[in-house]
Amino acid sequence: MHEIVSTGSSPRRIRISNAVAALTILHSSGCMSRADLARRLGLNRSSSGQIVGELTQGGLVREVEDRTVPPPTGRMRAGRPGILLELVPDAAFFVGIEIGVEHISAVVMDLSGRVVLTRKRAFDAPSAPVEQAVAEAVDLVFAAMDPVMVARCQGIGVSAPMHIRPDGRVRLAPLIGWRDVALVEMIRAALPVPLPIIIENDANAFAIGDSYKRGPSGVILFLVMETGIGGGILIDGKLFRGGHGLAGEIGHMVLMQAGDKTLEQLIGRETLVGRYRAATGRRDVDLQNFLTGVRDREPEAVTIAEDWSRHLALALVQACRLIDPERIVLGGSISALYPLVSARVAAHMRAMQSVDFPAPQIAVDEDAEFGSAFGAACLLHQRFLSPESDVLGGTEPADHDKEIA
Repeated sequence: MHEIVSTGSSPRRIRISNAVAALTILHSSGCMSRADLARRLGLNRSSSGQIVGELTQGGLVREVEDRTVPPPTGRMRAGRPGILLELVPDAAFFVGIEIGVEHISAVVMDLSGRVVLTRKRAFDAPSAPVEQAVAEAVDLVFAAMDPVMVARCQGIGVSAPMHIRPDGRVRLAPLIGWRDVALVEMIRAALPVPLPIIIENDANAFAIGDSYKRGPSGVILFLVMETGIGGGILIDGKLFRGGHGLAGEIGHMVLMQAGDKTLEQLIGRETLVGRYRAATGRRDVDLQNFLTGVRDREPEAVTIAEDWSRHLALALVQACRLIDPERIVLGGSISALYPLVSARVAAHMRAMQSVDFPAPQIAVDEDAEFGSAFGAACLLHQRFLSPESDVLGGTEPADHDKEIA
């Protein structure tokens, strides 16, 4: 049962908290009867009905017929079908963007949590000014949205491989050449309409997005594997940021067994493709060609994949001894290599440990290509389903244009 109120709460705060709880329950559970919702809220049917009435009048919740239970013996049901409650999916939309080293990706998510639009564009971020990256990212998604989506958009989340200061400025994004950037202000200037803005590290956004789909539980390590290797840590659904907001930066781990190189220097996209080009003598090959080579058991590709497996295993073993995750989730374009070499990674991890520690489950996110963009949209969805949501009459924070801490 959701804990809704405290004895010191004001009537207005109680109303907002109850409305938030109702929306959250309907989001996680889907269609539900009025009686079941009242039971989940811990309220009587009259109080729950008042909340539902306000949400229905506000266009966020609607009644639908229950078509899940067939009539007995195949006969037509007599009387009015059962009535269920559900969120109105197109009542609100949330934009999520990822600015990567070599691409910009974007998603639009509706109130039910379903992705209704995706876009991706090649983009060389290190060679472009920040303002250009922001302008192209905003144009990529808003040019594809219809007027209704734009009018009902409740905010935009932007993720990138960046370190963010507590005041919301980007301290450093070395892979894309950003330093001391007022990113929120740039996004605000590029938007076609005023919107709440949230910025987040790409790996943390990926972690939030995956948790949104699977539900929060336990200790999970997330890796975003592109040119760089980013990491995020979730503990029972909450991000662990560390003392300076840099927890999970596994890509900067130095592997002394591999010539004192960092993990991202050893297993990042540019390293894989660069080694494959050098081994084959072909300058026109890309990551997909390399993956095909691994599937076809080409000797050059297999050798590179074996090195990749060993380096990844070494980093994961060290990470596991520090945080003991129950699950490791891989995302980003490079994660497509893992299913081809998972047995080798597992073998290396076993061989590297003198004690038979429990092995975490390792999985590839099914939406790895848009994982960070989806997570950025989820941050806005979370904010919408919170007491601070201005749509529900909550109090707006003094400065909402920051990352969620």
